Amino acid sequence: MFSEESQDELFSATVTAPVNIAVIKYVFWITPTYRAIYKANRYWGKRDVALNLPANSSFSVSLSQSDLCTRTTASCSRSYSHDELILDDEPCEFLGQADDDADDDSLPPLSSYAVRIETWNNFPTASGLASSASGFAALVRAVANLYGLLPTQQAAAAAPLSRIARLGSGSGMPQPLRRLCTWDGAWARSRTAPTARRKYQLAPASHWPEMRMLVLVSRESKKDVSSTRGMQVTVQTSDMFAYRAANLVPERMRRMEEAVAARDFATFGRLAMKDSNSFHALCLDSEPPIFYMDGSSRAAVTVVGRINEAAGEIIAAYTFDAGPNAVIFYLHRNRHRVAGVFRSLLSEKQGWASERGATIQPSAIDLDHGTVSRLQSGVKRVILTAVGEGPVDIGAAGRREPCGL
Repeated sequence: MFSEESQDELFSATVTAPVNIAVIKYVFWITPTYRAIYKANRYWGKRDVALNLPANSSFSVSLSQSDLCTRTTASCSRSYSHDELILDDEPCEFLGQADDDADDDSLPPLSSYAVRIETWNNFPTASGLASSASGFAALVRAVANLYGLLPTQQAAAAAPLSRIARLGSGSGMPQPLRRLCTWDGAWARSRTAPTARRKYQLAPASHWPEMRMLVLVSRESKKDVSSTRGMQVTVQTSDMFAYRAANLVPERMRRMEEAVAARDFATFGRLAMKDSNSFHALCLDSEPPIFYMDGSSRAAVTVVGRINEAAGEIIAAYTFDAGPNAVIFYLHRNRHRVAGVFRSLLSEKQGWASERGATIQPSAIDLDHGTVSRLQSGVKRVILTAVGEGPVDIGAAGRREPCGL
């Protein structure tokens, strides 16, 4: 792709990708080795046998990139001496686990130039906010743009990217089609189709413009048990795992799709909370038990329950990924009754001064001292956001592109 005249040129492509929150959650049968991830990213079109497939269907929501995103720059140059990955300004050993693949003649390289990947998150990494999903989606899209492997933005053209992103993070697979997305686990369980599973957009971000989310960040450091390790332990040891996948999730998926289509927040919220509860019950049923939620997480659950009791209906709903950080759903018209309660309790925390936060009026409800204390001591900052779109290309291949947020 690169001419001799441009041998000293720095070629780069920059992409941002959104955080993706699973509302109906999935667990994987298989997770790939780092070698498989590296091989899939470096050599286009080579499908590895470790497919990273989900055991059940799932439903996810993308958050607005104006509030939460991963930014990745992929660059190559003859002047680079070796491949390099930099995460949040720190060198990462990720690529070193696949050095022997470089000598595999069956995997023709895209270029003789070394590649540098630089990635930044404007939210805590590996703390339970789906950073792997946005990270791998941005990585795969940036590398594809760097080498001109995605000439169109059509869904069919994005499908290979989606499959490769899945090798790094299952949540990253729908990213090229991101908004309100579903993952059809029934296709995935066959483990044979080239696409491995069907993914599709349930609705664009514009379908439900009133939907809002409040993220309570209670952990900003790397969690004790990674999502990959947690899934492996759960699949191997939880007696509840197979029952949930076969008997609970299919009906929840059907009802969730109906709720989103009808913009039925009460049903959406009830399903989101029940599925979050059952997901974390799986974690507790594992051997050894996995504790992703903490005291502040349980306090947030209590506050949401009290908000709904006071309203006489479900106007707030929580979900937790594999971490303690709560994501609270609500509609814009109820922002004072939902986010306002949390603002009255967490007014000193960073985040309320944002454009979205400035519109929230504090609102008080009766809560016991223990709940308030656990919430206030555990939450470090808040993030207010809305439903967003998929990855955004912000730097073209072949251009000099400054890096940094």
